[in-house]
Amino acid sequence: MGRIVRTISKDASVVCSAIDGTDIVSEIEKIHKTSAVVTAALGRLAMGTSLVGFGLKDEGDSVTLRINGGGPTGSLTAVSDYLGNVKCYCDNNIVEIPLRPDGKLNVGGAVGTDGTLSVIKDLGLKEPYIGQTELVSGEIAEDITEYFAESEQTPTVCALGVLVNPDLTVKRAGGFLLQLLPFAPDESIDIIERNISKISSVTSLMEQGMSAEDIALMTLDGLEPNVLDDFKVSYRCDCSRERTERILKSLGEKELRELSQDATTEVKCHFCGKAYKFTSAEILSLIEK
Repeated sequence: MGRIVRTISKDASVVCSAIDGTDIVSEIEKIHKTSAVVTAALGRLAMGTSLVGFGLKDEGDSVTLRINGGGPTGSLTAVSDYLGNVKCYCDNNIVEIPLRPDGKLNVGGAVGTDGTLSVIKDLGLKEPYIGQTELVSGEIAEDITEYFAESEQTPTVCALGVLVNPDLTVKRAGGFLLQLLPFAPDESIDIIERNISKISSVTSLMEQGMSAEDIALMTLDGLEPNVLDDFKVSYRCDCSRERTERILKSLGEKELRELSQDATTEVKCHFCGKAYKFTSAEILSLIEK
């Protein structure tokens, strides 16, 4: 289980949510059997999406973040519910590229920078809200920061990190999303800037033994912060046979009849890898439903 902690300054002008996503990113590596740099990329996107989803208001709300950067990972997609539970996938799970000059995984090189970050919020309305911004670095946290500043006009600081062991397992993964409300005073902004400048990386803080709560409170140090929420979150796929049937039915009669020519049709979930098998008769029966 992962954990998200949300804190708020005493004057309610600054909010910060922090996540310990080590278990979530470990599950991503196990399900998708990703190479190190893809684990880091998908892990960052999943945690960022979880933090954005955690800010939604109503049960049934969801948010999807999709990155198309033109890099060897192809498209990356993550979906979170309103509680921060998340699922994700990408086009290419195995990417091997050189490390950055500083010895760190080259997430930006794997994701690419020639493309966009799309944010789709399904809030139970007739049409989902869709926002899109150009990628800044492909490192994901900076791209999420830019999205909120440009598309939603919300001053935001996002930091995300994944530390991968030599055996490709996940050692640490975490991040935070800090946002200032329009009435935040200049003094609070100055304090936040000083606090953020002291943070080298989220994973280094976690290596020092800091929890999600510690990190969230640290970003608001000097603003008399309080903890608003403390929730467990996980990698959670909500696929089902019934949902898969609805997807197949949406293909239309012509395609279903073509599929029915095979003795068995297998549909595999992108998010969790679970396979659903349908006989020719079951495919034909969908036409009648």
